[in-house]
Amino acid sequence: MNICIVGLGLLGGSFALGLKEKRKDLFFIGVDNNPQHAAKALELGLADEILPLEEAVAKSQLIVLAIPVNAIIALLPKVLDLLPADATLIDFGSTKELISQTAENHPKRNQFVPVHPIAGTENSGPEAAFAELLHQKIMILCDQEKCLPGSVALVEALCRDLNMRLSYMDSISHDLHLAYVSHLSHISSFALGATVLEKERDEENIFNMAGSGFSSTVRLAKSSPDMWAPIFTQNSRNISAALDSYIKKLQEFKEFIDTQNESASYELMQKTNEIRRILNGIDKK
Repeated sequence: MNICIVGLGLLGGSFALGLKEKRKDLFFIGVDNNPQHAAKALELGLADEILPLEEAVAKSQLIVLAIPVNAIIALLPKVLDLLPADATLIDFGSTKELISQTAENHPKRNQFVPVHPIAGTENSGPEAAFAELLHQKIMILCDQEKCLPGSVALVEALCRDLNMRLSYMDSISHDLHLAYVSHLSHISSFALGATVLEKERDEENIFNMAGSGFSSTVRLAKSSPDMWAPIFTQNSRNISAALDSYIKKLQEFKEFIDTQNESASYELMQKTNEIRRILNGIDKK
């Protein structure tokens, strides 16, 4: 089977490398508008061949859009137009509602399976890809009732080859939940990084004094703005609501600190420790 990967970066490249370790019957055709990325992807084995989009789609049974969400929306109608009758199209976008709406009225809509791998790092580009990225991670399949059963089955089978866990939901619910558990954490990290850079002009002091807590909290601020700015735009309604809730909690903490209300601060943190049990349970699944 030929698999076309459009976007040879962290997610697209890791998807290819992971499957190459499990399946010897797959041939990967790469598409990337950055010639340096395309050359590096060939060198690293993320793709077996680089072709223009039209040729790559025509030769493939599975097409993967692993590009920023604004680029997915721009390219999706064209790829659906080019899609062979026996092929399946998926996207790896971190938003789903607008992407699904873009495909909604296309005659080949049922060949399109919107998916989202809950995996990633703060790094980007072909060099960031590694075979184990998707291992034991969740793959969310959205709106599967609108998709051909054979297309859904193909995606499920490849996910199982990668030892991924499968989850199902509609696109609207996806964007609501991701606003809280993914998009908000990236905004928090960017905001913390910007706050510290603005306050601490001496970069050497930041480096020397930063502990593991700061480093882990601000790690996501190293993520690509090319990827995240369009996500914040596409999911702005849900993210804005999440920010309202988050800001209220920050204001609550500030009030406790301003009034030196240690017992209230302690109680809020103690209640929040419940998240340890939840996350530990998720990690054990």
